[in-house]
Amino acid sequence: MSKDRRLGKGLAALLGTPQDAVSGSVSSSATDQHTAATEANTDVSSADHELRLNVNEIEDNPFQPRRDFSESELGSLAESLQEHDMLQPVLVRRLGQRYQLISGERRLRAAIKAGWKTIPARLREADDRLVAELAIVENLQRKDLNPIEKALSFKRYLNEHEATQEELANRLKIDRSTIANLMRLLDLPDEVQQAVRDGRISAGHARALLPLGDQPIQIEFSQRVTNDGLSVRATERAVQEYIQEEDEEKLDGLSTTNPKGTRRRNPQLTALEQELRRVLGTRIEIHTARSGRGRIVVHFANHAEFERIQGMLLDQEKTELRLHRG
Repeated sequence: MSKDRRLGKGLAALLGTPQDAVSGSVSSSATDQHTAATEANTDVSSADHELRLNVNEIEDNPFQPRRDFSESELGSLAESLQEHDMLQPVLVRRLGQRYQLISGERRLRAAIKAGWKTIPARLREADDRLVAELAIVENLQRKDLNPIEKALSFKRYLNEHEATQEELANRLKIDRSTIANLMRLLDLPDEVQQAVRDGRISAGHARALLPLGDQPIQIEFSQRVTNDGLSVRATERAVQEYIQEEDEEKLDGLSTTNPKGTRRRNPQLTALEQELRRVLGTRIEIHTARSGRGRIVVHFANHAEFERIQGMLLDQEKTELRLHRG
């Protein structure tokens, strides 16, 4: 099953609509007006009734991950609305005497840009959790949404609803790896995250920097990516070479000489350190004694990084406990 179909299935599950009715909402379109229509296909069967609202009556969706909207794209969509009208209404919920947007923010902004005073809307009941889930799914497949904004929307949802990544993935009908891979970007220092926001490096570049663990080094590598124009594959190779060189220096320092010769660490332990480093995004050391006893040292640069690693370990433990009990 393709990623688009999985996301469409997730929308259908949230809205209680057939999958065919929502599959268009997560696919790319050739024209802005077609995008305006397909974005709203999630609204058709789920709304209670249609009405026309003053644009000033509609408040923004507080769970909207997107913070930046392209003015040129909104301008093109506004022209399309003027020519073809709005093929599908936006989706709203009642909020006191006013209304709050659930989905269709691009259409609303384009309508305002086109000078519209009123806009077609569909009204439905939805609690905060459902609105947050709809906002996530609506934006997840959009290629122009910043990956850091996607990751922050996941983090906010998990914190506010005390949910795990596994629970969110099940509710949205998407792979847990999609959530995990995006949220790992938030483990990077602010300077690297801003580089992703600005488009100076891609999410793929950023993920390649995670095994470095050390934040100043991650910042240094991100600047190298920008200055040298490294590809993602070249970045991965450079990071791996750096880690290998660092580990070899550490091994040379730990080597000891006895009457029988030089004893070096088990290369399997070095490989395991590198794998744990890749998964946890920080420096890991494994020390063993001849008796078989030993210790695993997990390094962290500050309290925030400690909480990040702790959260990763505890989240995995909770998931395994639920699977065991289930």
